[in-house]
Amino acid sequence: MDLAISAVTGDLASRFISFLMNKYADHLYSEQKVERLQQLLLRVHTVVEEADGRCITNSCMLMQLKQLSAAMYQGYHVLDSIRYRQHKEASKDLVSDSFTSSDYVIPFKRARTTNSSSANSASNLGLQSALQNLEAAVTDMVEFVVLLGGCERISRRPYDAYLQVDNFMFGRHVEKQKIINFLLQQDITGPPAVLPIIGGRGVGKKTLVAHVCSHVTVRSHFTVILHLSGDDLTRMTNHDIPSGKTLAVVEFASDVDDDDWKTFCSSVTVMETGSKVIILGRNESLKKLGTVQTISLNRLAFEEYRYLLKTLAFGSVKPGDHPRLATIVEEFAVVLEGSLVSANLLGYAVRKNLNAHFWLSTLNKIRITRKVNISRSGCHPNGLFDQVRPVPFGPHHLLSPATPSCLIPSASCPDRSLPKVIFGDLLAEACHIVQPKGDFRLISWESRLPPYAAFVHLVRFVASCVDDKPEASLSGKKRLGPSA
Repeated sequence: MDLAISAVTGDLASRFISFLMNKYADHLYSEQKVERLQQLLLRVHTVVEEADGRCITNSCMLMQLKQLSAAMYQGYHVLDSIRYRQHKEASKDLVSDSFTSSDYVIPFKRARTTNSSSANSASNLGLQSALQNLEAAVTDMVEFVVLLGGCERISRRPYDAYLQVDNFMFGRHVEKQKIINFLLQQDITGPPAVLPIIGGRGVGKKTLVAHVCSHVTVRSHFTVILHLSGDDLTRMTNHDIPSGKTLAVVEFASDVDDDDWKTFCSSVTVMETGSKVIILGRNESLKKLGTVQTISLNRLAFEEYRYLLKTLAFGSVKPGDHPRLATIVEEFAVVLEGSLVSANLLGYAVRKNLNAHFWLSTLNKIRITRKVNISRSGCHPNGLFDQVRPVPFGPHHLLSPATPSCLIPSASCPDRSLPKVIFGDLLAEACHIVQPKGDFRLISWESRLPPYAAFVHLVRFVASCVDDKPEASLSGKKRLGPSA
């Protein structure tokens, strides 16, 4: 009997030791994979950054650059998911993932599970997928790097370098190169070539073109760079056309009248050979005006947007020093659905207040507000802005979407006599700001570089909303009742 018990005990001990050894081996193997992932990310990021400073005219190289960038941001997303997995599990009961109506696709999004082995399995699959993509990218990168060495280096002024460092111009490597190639291509006799750049609200069309126009090579190529609106088309005459090689950038708020476009084309035919026209707009019908292939701008991929948001939110602070906040910022990337203005707004606010508990509470409040807006209007607030419909904001309505404010006051700009509130300060409670009771201007984001454009909401007080109980206050402040 004793011998049987001893045999069973010995077998159990042997199995337990074998289990521990296998678990340690798996852990060691996973650590080696993570280390390999970091090494590959460093190599790929170096090449992507170098490519951003070169003038690439080869279309196949541009396609490969796009694939490299996608693999890089996927790798960073997986790496952060592994780093902060413990904090994600600790917060999973506090952060709701019930908003499945969003059309914003999130690769590698964690699934709700109480089984830690399933979570580890999913994490390992994500890690393996990222490694395979990066390994393949690095294998194909050798020829790309050789060809890249033959591409002319784009000189940058301190202004451009500052843009890069401060993330005012982020990503869009391929689109930027395509625009530069269009502008610098060999001069052809005849009317100026027309490049349409089409994209939704707030995807960065004007920012991209402004960044391209700031390049020394582009500025030296054109004598004059004109910035026009669709309303200026019929006002231009042959006498208004400047001498020298000209770049005309025309922004359309809506569709364009065919007769107005013909009038404009007739005027620009007198431009010097080599002049170019870029048109910007949201309407797909503008594509028909182009003489070259349209550049379509969509929202950033989730991994790329998440990387941008994390960079803006932490600035010079290491995300690893605030792991729980880093996981919350990633959840914000889901809620914000790729909005660049919202990313700058949140980044500004988080840098002022790094309290993870505060931002977890704010995240849940914003999700509640978002859910209420969808239930009332059947549309996400971003969709209401696209439709130029008012968005509820406590006892106020946001009557206009956030658009770059004019440098010179006009009827289209919010009344500058109204009080001004910085949304980031209101959100972060940095200055204990209280919303004005009447109308005011809400500044979503202000550029810190010339021409210092501001994204402004005109906020109107609505008396009928005073008695409505807001489901969530974005500033986190409790509203006092009438008896207070």
